[in-house]
Amino acid sequence: MKLINSFKVIIILCLTLGLAPYFPEPHIWGKLKWITGGANGMLLKDWFDVVLHGFPWILLVRLIIIKSYTKNGA
Repeated sequence: MKLINSFKVIIILCLTLGLAPYFPEPHIWGKLKWITGGANGMLLKDWFDVVLHGFPWILLVRLIIIKSYTKNGA
């Protein structure tokens, strides 16, 4: 549980798995553009790819929310 609540680990995950491959654009960015464009032609493997590359970002948002509430609330 300690790793999942560490900013250092989650930032490294976001910069590696969350963005890789980097060229010509970050992979997750291309997938998000594809989804906002209607997701035409996306297969199950493409959706899995979105989940895989998006999970570190979800962890980052989760950790920011947790840290902001614990600082203000407790």
